[in-house]
Amino acid sequence: MPTSNQPDILFVQANAAHRVYQDLSNVYSAIEPPIWGGMLTSHCLQQGYRAEIIDCEALGLSDEQSAKQIADINAKVTCFVVYGQQPSASSQNMEGAISLADLVRKHLPQTKILFVGGHIAALPREVLERHSAIDFVCQNEGVYTISNLLKTNLKDKLDQVLGLGYRDNGQIVLNPPSPIVAKENLPRDLPGIAWDKLPLKNYRTSLWHSYSNGTQRQPFAALYTSLGCPMRCSFCMINIINRQENEFSDGSAVFRYWDPEHIIKQFDFFADQGITNIKIADELFVLNANHFMKLCQLIIARGYKFNIWCYSRVDTVKEQFLETLKKAGVNWLALGIESGNTRVRKDVTKGRFEDVDIRDVVKKIRAHDINVIANYIFGLPEDDIASMQMTLDLALEMNTEESNFYSAMAYPGSPLHGQARKAGWKLPDTYSGFSQHSYNAQPLPTKYLSAAQVLEFRDKAWMQYHTNPQYLALLEKRFGKIAADETVRSTQIKLKRKILEQKVSV
Repeated sequence: MPTSNQPDILFVQANAAHRVYQDLSNVYSAIEPPIWGGMLTSHCLQQGYRAEIIDCEALGLSDEQSAKQIADINAKVTCFVVYGQQPSASSQNMEGAISLADLVRKHLPQTKILFVGGHIAALPREVLERHSAIDFVCQNEGVYTISNLLKTNLKDKLDQVLGLGYRDNGQIVLNPPSPIVAKENLPRDLPGIAWDKLPLKNYRTSLWHSYSNGTQRQPFAALYTSLGCPMRCSFCMINIINRQENEFSDGSAVFRYWDPEHIIKQFDFFADQGITNIKIADELFVLNANHFMKLCQLIIARGYKFNIWCYSRVDTVKEQFLETLKKAGVNWLALGIESGNTRVRKDVTKGRFEDVDIRDVVKKIRAHDINVIANYIFGLPEDDIASMQMTLDLALEMNTEESNFYSAMAYPGSPLHGQARKAGWKLPDTYSGFSQHSYNAQPLPTKYLSAAQVLEFRDKAWMQYHTNPQYLALLEKRFGKIAADETVRSTQIKLKRKILEQKVSV
């Protein structure tokens, strides 16, 4: 156990905001708390280690400022936790993490640098091969790997730390995998987020989420009430951190959740802090009724007035749930609609909801005064211009309170990534290339379209939707003129795109 005042471990959330979101990062992108970093900090504290966390993005620190503060803290292990605002954002956030890690290595050569996150779990060997500043990597969620590493002297018996990747005499070693935290052990081993070590006042929610809270974007908090997902959509990599094998398999689709009686304590904390904007970051919150309905009932019984948004699928949200969800403060449900074309959607979602009446589901949700965030993806493998237009037409027709438009990315850890590598499709040559909003954005081509065609369609679709008079009229009627005006202002920020500039110059 620790014998000095030197921290055993410092968890770091690097600041990659501008590289990922361009000028949107100045005002319009959210600043979300580092959920995994906060949970890993709590785990190490619970194990008796001296653990600290620094959120460089929330503090608005440059890489140089961040490296100086990290050097001043001088932890034995500096752990970069590489996740993002959605599960698939790990790869894009490697951009900031690597840049900062290289500086930390210069400022603090004696610290051991550890990386954990979705991208690292997907490509542990490649990460060690590419980046000499990194000493260790975790091959899944890293909970037990990290605390077991801290039991060593960071030099000897590393081969006994399950789930650890490291170098031994220049050779990369990937130890046998570590177990993930079992459901029954979640309250003990992942008891919550170390909120007392984070700058709570600095977090802000997305612009649209604030519309149902008088456009107040701060304060804001986010948390998980469950981990993993039982679905196996080809474009998603969420389950890579559940891996308990050295190779990814469908057996990684594990769904675990904290008991509602445990999770409600975090909502009690939010209420005490006056935090009303809350994101439930679960990949699928509306899935297991025994879990989410009980939690909603506990919130209702306490009389809290939250402004919550969470995720569902069109085939998991049922009408009998909606009244309770609304009473608990769920004002926004994010639905993964993906495509307006049944053939395209079936190809990537394992045929789970091709027969569901999407329009009817959306209508019922809105009838209970719950706003809908519809998520669409352009550039799935079977997409062509006609099918992407069908998706845009569906979005315009349903005119939901918010719509996110994505271009298909082969995120490392997703089945689509393996398919892309096997087929020789061009993948991003920078980490920020995995970001939907970055200058280097490099989506996948489809069987019929180039990556540039996909991205160009996506950007025009986003602009058409968010400047559509019908949509702006909906916002003004539902939330007031300020919501419509802020949305128009956000459309005035033009994203620069490298592959589209190259297309024009050819």
